[in-house]
Amino acid sequence: MIKNFLDLVGRIFISSIFIFSGINKILNLDSSLQWMEGYGVPGILLYPTILIEIILPILIIVGYKTKFAATLLFLFCLMTAFIFHNDFSSQGQLVSFFKNISLAGGLLLFIINGTKRWAIETKKNYVRL
Repeated sequence: MIKNFLDLVGRIFISSIFIFSGINKILNLDSSLQWMEGYGVPGILLYPTILIEIILPILIIVGYKTKFAATLLFLFCLMTAFIFHNDFSSQGQLVSFFKNISLAGGLLLFIINGTKRWAIETKKNYVRL
């Protein structure tokens, strides 16, 4: 029982940063567009980024298609680290780089292990007809 609870808490914790970031981008759309374009990334990519940062973490929290969602977020974290946080002369950028690498590591655990019982995807395994 405690493993199921901790698995859910872990999914909520690791997903919360993405959801917060996606909502923050919506609330600050113009500055988010400018920030991305400042790195040479087309501003139009902000909209799929927002969807990625909101939808995929929700899937992880509820435990539906967790390995798929974690894989996409894993790749997203790596791309974000190398595109936006590669100025290692800046302490803030270095911390942000390793934050993204650390998130990717946490997501790898979901890719490898999946979820425990408190997840939508595992409910079908426990339903008896």
